[in-house]
Amino acid sequence: MHSSGSIRRPGLTWVCWIGVLVGAHGQSVAPADSTLEPVPVARRWGLAAGSAAVITGTLIQLDHAWYSRYERSAFHFFDDGEEWMAMDKVGHAYSTYTVGMWGHGLMRWCRFPRKTSVWVGGSVGLVYLTAVEVLDGTSSAWGFSGWDMVANAAGTGLFIGQELGWGEQRIRMKYSAHLTSYAVLRPELLGEKLPERILKDYNGCTFWLSVNPNAFGWKGFPAWLNLAGGYGAEGMLGSRDPGAWRQFYFAPDIDLTRIRVKSRFLRTVFFALNAVKFPLPAIEFGDNGKVRVHALYF
Repeated sequence: MHSSGSIRRPGLTWVCWIGVLVGAHGQSVAPADSTLEPVPVARRWGLAAGSAAVITGTLIQLDHAWYSRYERSAFHFFDDGEEWMAMDKVGHAYSTYTVGMWGHGLMRWCRFPRKTSVWVGGSVGLVYLTAVEVLDGTSSAWGFSGWDMVANAAGTGLFIGQELGWGEQRIRMKYSAHLTSYAVLRPELLGEKLPERILKDYNGCTFWLSVNPNAFGWKGFPAWLNLAGGYGAEGMLGSRDPGAWRQFYFAPDIDLTRIRVKSRFLRTVFFALNAVKFPLPAIEFGDNGKVRVHALYF
């Protein structure tokens, strides 16, 4: 029987959060016009060696920690398009979008040409998660998911397309999470401790598209104020729970990278935190017919 694969997603997510801190530092020190600066050869070699070590090391760790527990099989496909109300698919798009943003920031920090930074750096998440998908395809517990790859490509395309078309990210993918009571009922699947529950319990996760009206010409909006639409689901004790329902959200958001600060440290912090939806009031529309207003939604 195939598993939903959710038990290994937290490992990938932790890799992403480690990457955001590094990527944020790279973004914060990137000069306005990198062509006017000398090429930092040592920095480039460090980035190449560090990236290779991180990617190789995490794939080996995944192989040892998760895939070694199950029998190997011939490469095969698995249709998981109806699992978890597609929350895991949106999570894949978010991961490749965000890791691509960090990769781009790091390459700009190393003063690579703009298009090289966009195409190569922006594709880091897609390359990494494709390698993970290949490992899935050779494990009896999972399989290569075409839906995962569609989501991976969508997240990467959202980042690269905006960089090539606008030279900036006017539409950002973001993430928020809160604790739910479902994890207590199935802690082995949805998490037992706080970090596990935040990462594994899809019932408490929301993925957002955060749009900056000012960047689209609506100058009445402050440059830092975004409008966000969110997607979530609830009622899931398993990957195909018939009692689950979808949730759609509308809320204001803050683009921290558009707040002008002189401190390099603060720019780094803002860049890192900008991958997370800022907690603000929100209105929720459930496809079960319920409408709820949240004074502060995480």
